[in-house]
Amino acid sequence: MHDATHAAPWTTTQGAANDKPAFYRDLAEELDALLQGETDPTANAANAAAAIYHSLPDLNWAGFYFLRGDELVLGPFQGRPACVRIPIGRGVCGAAAQSRRSILVPDVEAFPGHIACDSASRSELVIPLLANERLIGVLDLDSPMLARFDAADQAGCEALAAIVVRHIG
Repeated sequence: MHDATHAAPWTTTQGAANDKPAFYRDLAEELDALLQGETDPTANAANAAAAIYHSLPDLNWAGFYFLRGDELVLGPFQGRPACVRIPIGRGVCGAAAQSRRSILVPDVEAFPGHIACDSASRSELVIPLLANERLIGVLDLDSPMLARFDAADQAGCEALAAIVVRHIG
């Protein structure tokens, strides 16, 4: 796995310049292998958060919120302490949970109702975790860089979220 402090792995000189899809395919295989055989959802979410955080460059937070009643409750994560409870429909996480669609936010300060758990976060990507159309939570990624995430990151992270759901759902 790649360390979060390194340059983007898809910009290396190993012939894979700008090949985010290949990077995410490799990461998906590594994540699936890491979670294979473990049945505890907390253990798998914790390892997934660590693997994602240390593999994707320029993140300051990566983790999960799980649906409990009518709110999202903090699950395993990597990064600074975070908001513990988020109402459905509130902030980027709550909006993604409510719509059951991924939300990519290039500038969190421009997102109405953004919840600033870490003032260093400037961009965010939230992927809903759906098990047979049932919402179980969200994968939340934050970056201190504006516009850190793009469509390739969203597609790649949606694939990672699907693997996590298979192992915790």
